[in-house]
Amino acid sequence: MPLLPARFAPLSPSARRYVTAGLAALSVAASMCARADTVQDAGALIKQGKFAQAQELLDKALAQKPSDPQARFLKGIALTEMGKTDAAIGLFQKLTEEFPTLPEPYNNLAVIYAQQKQYDKAKTALETAIRTHPAYATAHENLGDIYARLATQAYDKALQLDSSNSSAQQKLALIRDLMGSPAKIGKPVPPEPVKPVVVASAPQVPTPPPAVIAPPAPAPVVPTTVAAPVAEPKPAMPKPAEPPTQPAANETKKVATAVESWAAAWQRKDVKNYLAAYAKEFKVPGGKSRSAWETERRQRIDRPGDIEVSVANLKVSVDGNRAVASFRQGYRSGKLDINTSKRLDMIQRDGRWQIVQESVGG
Repeated sequence: MPLLPARFAPLSPSARRYVTAGLAALSVAASMCARADTVQDAGALIKQGKFAQAQELLDKALAQKPSDPQARFLKGIALTEMGKTDAAIGLFQKLTEEFPTLPEPYNNLAVIYAQQKQYDKAKTALETAIRTHPAYATAHENLGDIYARLATQAYDKALQLDSSNSSAQQKLALIRDLMGSPAKIGKPVPPEPVKPVVVASAPQVPTPPPAVIAPPAPAPVVPTTVAAPVAEPKPAMPKPAEPPTQPAANETKKVATAVESWAAAWQRKDVKNYLAAYAKEFKVPGGKSRSAWETERRQRIDRPGDIEVSVANLKVSVDGNRAVASFRQGYRSGKLDINTSKRLDMIQRDGRWQIVQESVGG
């Protein structure tokens, strides 16, 4: 089941502080530049997974300016990745109190709450983020995933109270079909650190020295008695043929075609080709055997009623014989109409791209 995709947008421009350069404030400007560089270095360390080192740099920056929202935001991400969730929650909550118009701290709080399965708190945090910035697409998408998780809990509860409720069984099965295997909350992408704007004077361009015109060289004297031999022009050497380049774009296209074929087979209920899209190394969700998983998939796909499966915003990255395809998946069956993010990890076998792992939110 999905939790939240791993996307965290950078802090909005309202959080940025700029240094006003002046003759009497040169030392202050230099200090601010150094602090911004420290924050930038910390952001790079977070991207490299060096969270403890990033925290050390951020603590130094915050010692100079404790209220800096950029450094605090990055520190919250580092704390989250190191498993210090209570400290991260306190930091993000403080940011929402001091900077209530920034949606990113609310979004990060929602990620932590979802990790703790506190979906009501995650829902509230995301709704607040959307109220502050209605066009914040990340929060809208995350909220959709939270709604799907809450719906799953509600259907589970309904079946606990009435195990013969076929309607709840069908809806729960459809959501699980759509979501695939349970997705882990991805690592947040730290925002780009803010650097103060420093206006530098234009460099002085030195005037080039006057050009010295050399006298023309005397023409060589050719003896009149002997004719100079005329060299025959050599035939132009053919340009060596360039070695054929590996068409990486072709592999990307093949992966995209494989994804489209997988979705098309699912939609037309072609179970044979649908299951053939999964490699023998496919990580079956829930610890089931491959045969049990295939039987369950076949039963669900063969149920009465049409299925509509769509793939949008497909992005493919290829690395040798492995690839990752991420996209927005639409699923419609009966009254159920869900759209969510999906990731397929794929491998190439005998010139064919197949799925080895399926997850939501990646």
